[in-house]
Amino acid sequence: MRLAANPGGRKLRIIPLIAATYFMVSGGPYAIEDILGGAGYTTAIVILLVLPFLWSLPTTMMIGELASSIPAEGGFYVWVRRALGPFWGYQEGWLSLSASVFDMAIYPAFFVTYLGKFNPALTAGWHGWAWSLAVVVVCCVWNLRGAPSVGDGSVWLFLLLLSPFAVFVALAFLKGFTAHPAVHWSHPASQSTLFIAIQVAMWNYMGWDNASTVAKEVENPQRTYPRAMIGSALLVAFTYVLPLLAMAYAGLSAESFSTGSWVDAATSVGGPLLGMAVVAGGTISGFGMFNALVMSYTRLPMAMAEDRMLPRAMARVNARGVPWVSVLLCGFAWALALKLPFERLISIDLTLYGASLLLEFVALVVLRVREPKLHRPFRAGNLAFACALGVGPAALIAYQFYGSRNEQVVEGFSAILFAFLVALVGPILYWLTTWGQNRRRLAATAAD
Repeated sequence: MRLAANPGGRKLRIIPLIAATYFMVSGGPYAIEDILGGAGYTTAIVILLVLPFLWSLPTTMMIGELASSIPAEGGFYVWVRRALGPFWGYQEGWLSLSASVFDMAIYPAFFVTYLGKFNPALTAGWHGWAWSLAVVVVCCVWNLRGAPSVGDGSVWLFLLLLSPFAVFVALAFLKGFTAHPAVHWSHPASQSTLFIAIQVAMWNYMGWDNASTVAKEVENPQRTYPRAMIGSALLVAFTYVLPLLAMAYAGLSAESFSTGSWVDAATSVGGPLLGMAVVAGGTISGFGMFNALVMSYTRLPMAMAEDRMLPRAMARVNARGVPWVSVLLCGFAWALALKLPFERLISIDLTLYGASLLLEFVALVVLRVREPKLHRPFRAGNLAFACALGVGPAALIAYQFYGSRNEQVVEGFSAILFAFLVALVGPILYWLTTWGQNRRRLAATAAD
């Protein structure tokens, strides 16, 4: 077991952990517009209600067991390494960190998109890149204050983020009760729009395992993690579905509903002031997601460095137990990626994340077989049930692979091929790392 990153300091409690997990996974209803616009109310609501049972619930149960039984810094990387050995542990870390490059460029861009709705001049030209860079810098500095600070901040950001939607839901249902508008529950959806809706929903429901990387900075992780996973899963589904139901009941059209359309819906129900409040919530969403994910991703290089899979400097921590070298280097890498159009590369993000997630489900089963006496404060059913947990996520990942097989990232490169090439770098890097270590070990032996 690894040493605690923050052995004597204040730690994350359940409410801040739920709030931080919420931002790692969701960030509010802002990214579900394309599901509604492509599929209509009925199909969108069914997707958002069914997917948690096939995708989120199995994942949260798997994480609840592994995080409570092995509460180590590095989370899923440590689980896979312990179950399957250093090679697959390294691949788990590589897949997650490479996916983060495609993922983390989205959130500063999301912040800038909504900021520009206040005044386009604020984000015109180089100003947009400057704001994105500011998000990276501020979040890295905030993270240097420690996981409890990020968790406490996530609670306040969560309340600010959802306040406009609480008003919107109340006014929309009131309009439905008083005006009795016609509700157009569904409209025809093609096979391609249905795939896009499911793909976007998978993306909006992924990332539950990210909270596991700060296990040693969580108070009583054996008890806290299972409760936080289930609580945040219910909260995410609730905050996705309820605004859609309210919007449908108010008689608002789902046609052409796309990214940013929540502002128009809020304005039509509550006026310009509510519309601007939703715009402000969009900036909070982008900032909050980036801030929480900095906390998660930067623990991976630290854990890998402790296993000598990365330079030892990556494991250095400050007085608050934060791996400051990892924070600064990861922040620098994400800053370099800000101007790349990664917001279009959801297929690559899902493919790399999906591969790493499947390794975690394999680790769950292997640890059940190899370490039956491991203390498990939370157990996800018997062995057969643990094996069955990965079936739903595996089927959805296979569907994602099939549906995006012809999606082009650049000329001649499909999203699947590009993701495969990125994943292939992992074994090469592992071989180079172990080759160098073996050479130094042999040299030291020869010297003796």
